Parts: sequence; C-alpha cells; structure tokens
Amino acid sequence: MIYNLIIYLYLLGVAVYSLFNEKVRKMWRGERAAFKVLKEKVDPDAKYVWFHAASLGEFEQGRPLMERLRQEHPEYKILLTFFSPSGYEVRKNYQGADIICYLPLDTPVNAIRFLRLVRPVMAFFIKYEFWYNYLHILKHRHVPVYSVSSIFRPDQVFFKWYGRQYGRVLNCFSYFFVQNETSKELLAKIGITNVAIVGDTRFDRVLQIKEAAKQLPIVEAFTRGAKVFVAGSSWQPDEEIFIKYFNEHRDWKLIIAPHVIGEDHLKQIEKLLDGRKVARYTSLENPDNLGNPDVLIIDCFGLLSSIYHYGDVAYVGGGFGVGIHNLLEAAVWDVPVFFGPNNQKFQEAQGLKTNGGFEINSYETFAAQMDRFAADPAYLKEEGLKAGQFVQSLAGATEQVLSAILP
Repeated sequence: MIYNLIIYLYLLGVAVYSLFNEKVRKMWRGERAAFKVLKEKVDPDAKYVWFHAASLGEFEQGRPLMERLRQEHPEYKILLTFFSPSGYEVRKNYQGADIICYLPLDTPVNAIRFLRLVRPVMAFFIKYEFWYNYLHILKHRHVPVYSVSSIFRPDQVFFKWYGRQYGRVLNCFSYFFVQNETSKELLAKIGITNVAIVGDTRFDRVLQIKEAAKQLPIVEAFTRGAKVFVAGSSWQPDEEIFIKYFNEHRDWKLIIAPHVIGEDHLKQIEKLLDGRKVARYTSLENPDNLGNPDVLIIDCFGLLSSIYHYGDVAYVGGGFGVGIHNLLEAAVWDVPVFFGPNNQKFQEAQGLKTNGGFEINSYETFAAQMDRFAADPAYLKEEGLKAGQFVQSLAGATEQVLSAILP
C-alpha cells in the first residue's frame, strides 16, 4: 500500500535527519525507546485507556477528558502517547497519566507490537490524528476508538478522489466528536454518520487553567495602577508591530512573553524597545523593590496563562507565521485579543472576530484599534467581556463526550 511505503520512506528520512537535528533526534530515540518503556510499566491485569496527542496543543485538548476519566473512573489506567518532542518533553512528567511515551511510527510491525503490549480497552485520538495501521488493528480487535475535538475541511485528503483509499481509515472510528457543523456535513458526504457536534474541549481546559491560575507578586507589583498590554507567544513580525506603537504611547506598560526564549531574541526585543526601561522577569526577586521598569519581558516558561489576568488588552502571536497560538488562554480573562492574519484554520479565531477578537494585518490596523481602545475605556471593557463570554458559552464538550461514552 502507498501509505506504508510513504511511512517507511519517512522513517528513513527521520533516521538520517536525526543525525543533524536535536529535536528530530529526541523523537527518533523516544520512539525507539517506547517499547522498552511499555515492557517495564504496563500492568497486564490493568484496563488501559489510550490517549494519543500529536503535540502539546492536542494534549491540552485531551487533558480535561483524561482528568475527568481519572477522577470518575479510577478502574481505568491511562496511557498517554505523543508524536512530537514539543509535547513529550514538556509533559513527560504529567501526573494525570500512568504511562507516558512516544508513539512508534505507524508501520504494521510497530502497530502490532505496540497493541500487543498495551491491549487498550478504548482509545482517544485528539483532533487530527489518523494513524492508518494502529486504527485498523484497533478496529479488528473491536476496541472502541473516538476522535475528539476533530475538525474537517474540504481540502483534506479524505474528501479528494485520490484520497479515497486512505479515507477508509475514518471508518475505523467508533464515533467522532467534532467541533462544527461543516465537519459533520463533510463526513456525511462520504457516508460517515456516527458524528456528534460537541465543540472543542480546549474551552473546558482554559476554564480549568483560569481556576488554577498562579498569583504572581512581581507581575502584580509591576502592573499596579497602570494600563497594561500583554503580548503572549510573540514572534519578531508581531513584536515589530506592537512595540512600534507602544514606543509612541508610553502611558501603557508592556508585558512581553515571547514564543522563543533565547538570548539573541531577547536582545532583539530590547533593541526594538527604543530606550524604554526594561526588566526581565527572572532578574526580579523582590516585588517591593522592582525599580521603575515599564516593560517586563517574561524570560521563562509556564506563566503566560496566568499573566493574561493582569492585562487590559492582549496580543497572541504566530499569526504572521505558521499560525496563531492559544487565543483562549487570553480571552478567558475578559480581555480583548489581537491576532495576525494567518488564522483561517483556527475555529476559535473565527468566533472571536465578532466577540472581542481583532485580526490585524499591519501596523496601521493595530494602531487604529488601539487608539479606539485608548479613547473609549467603556468600549474596551465591553469587548473584553464579549471575549470572556464567548469562551464560557462554548464550554461543555468534555461532559458531552464522557456522557456519551460512559453514561
């Protein structure tokens, strides 16, 4: 089959590329070590529920399900697998799963070996994961398999004439819990009707994150009594836009949490800031003695979702590159959210455009909207409340999925 040939060619490419790239090397080694992890940790008498997430974003979508399942059905153990190092390396010590490892690449031999070791009683594949060999073996073994928070578009291979053979993989799922009506309609056109529209479990996750938000005394002291703009997961094209504006409007304080925290990038940001008084978060130890910075650069990970709480306006980066990062983490705090133009594939961005979210494609569009916020505080507050209400209104997917599977 062509799919398996592509997988073997990809496997060869990964093996070669791992000699030159650290991230790929971690993935290559992790996949090869997965069987050893499973042999050591799998309890042959336990009932495992398997969750597979490609990376960190998909993990966050699956996390509410894992945690509810663990809380309400302790008779199950949880196996969590990742494809990408950016997911595994960050969450390899996650306490909500009993076993965490990479998923070996989808060759027939790997799939058979993996499923012989684990023998899951059910499996959840998050969003875009469609592993042909794993799914066919799971179906052959009559293991229920669920696609959660999935979203389908007409340009995907399943809906093209040349993708019909591979598209049969969708028949391996017991049920699809999709995000929107379009996805349900597309699946119906190829004869798949075991579908429910439940939305995105990320809305439940960001509400969990909000409840567990950290108190950050340094950020609280920095922002006290000021108008605050928070830029999260920013890249250089984002920074060139909003920093230019705030170099001209110094009555706002800035918090910048860049996506890449490397010395070269941090120095680049500081250079753009044109003489503003800048402090790095990790250099500040005493909230009672911060000095007088008006820009705070977050040079560590793990704080951004809590930092949005301290902002009056937020900006989520990535929209001038591969795609925007997590808009919901900002919107849940009742703040209006800016993002760049590459957002067509992000369902939450489309919803936010009429609910406190603002797409920008240039400095001019950003500056015009910020000027309006600055001139009309009531309007700013109204748009922020719209964003928060949007998140609240779309919560509940986790409950719908679990009540359908384990009533």
